Amino acid sequence: MQKVNPYVLLVVANLIWGGNFVIGRAITSSLPPVTLSFMRWCTAFLLFLPFAVPFLRKEWQVLKKHWQVVLVLSITGITGFNTLLYIALNFTTSINASIVNTSTPILLFLLSFLFLKEKLNSKQIAGALLSLIGLLFIISKGSILVLLQLSFNKGDLIVIGAVICWSIYSLLIRRYAGILPTYSTFIVTAFLGILILLPFSVREMQTKEIVWSIGTVATILYTGIFASIVAFMSWNTAVERVGPSKAGVFLNLIPVFAAIFAVLFIDESLAWYQGAGGVLVILGVFISTGLTKREKHKQSPNRSVKVISK
Repeated sequence: MQKVNPYVLLVVANLIWGGNFVIGRAITSSLPPVTLSFMRWCTAFLLFLPFAVPFLRKEWQVLKKHWQVVLVLSITGITGFNTLLYIALNFTTSINASIVNTSTPILLFLLSFLFLKEKLNSKQIAGALLSLIGLLFIISKGSILVLLQLSFNKGDLIVIGAVICWSIYSLLIRRYAGILPTYSTFIVTAFLGILILLPFSVREMQTKEIVWSIGTVATILYTGIFASIVAFMSWNTAVERVGPSKAGVFLNLIPVFAAIFAVLFIDESLAWYQGAGGVLVILGVFISTGLTKREKHKQSPNRSVKVISK
């Protein structure tokens, strides 16, 4: 994965998460949110464990030394973000959730500036603003009146909590790049996430029924394999190489991909404002990740980059 362009990895991760966003909304009546998160990470853990065991044996002492960081990574990225998002989708619409989600890059910029001392250049700021305008254009259907009339509910506030969790997670991934090993960190954080979610899932299953079907099983497999293993590994590798500020802008692609999946799989039509807003989002991502000649020289292929093994 190290040889793949980091921006390709960011697109792949958000393409998968776009699908996860739609599935999480569609499955609310069949699979309770905490239980979905629990089963998702059980699936990811069992499938990834055989591959991770050799790394875990060699790198256990490193994980033990930084156990506090590993625990926070599990609480924020494994347990917090995903579970809060699934819970929120039971109370809020996709439109409102998308609005709240656009705050992620801005929060990442701020946290990176405050804690990692990263300087924000004009391209990053301009790209983030352009992407934000594009997303607002999509969710407001091109109408200022629609945007002004939107109100936030319980679900929107829960999404804010999810955004905060993801921002902290991404910041730690960047901070400990080259220190925490990628694969062993991933399997341990997944295991800790399962332990944290277990009692809440048991409690939830006592009050809410699971409706088993092909769709339910497919949802668990999709979230466990693609949204967990493939997307997380792609995201972590890319964040370590380009930083959370640049990577954060790519999260604005999630509602764009989600809209595309909605058209393809649930018979929704693509409106003009969705197409126009999507162009602005993609353009904003392109501008914000543009490198100056000096930056390109610094990040030349000959420069070795250490990646976190999450």
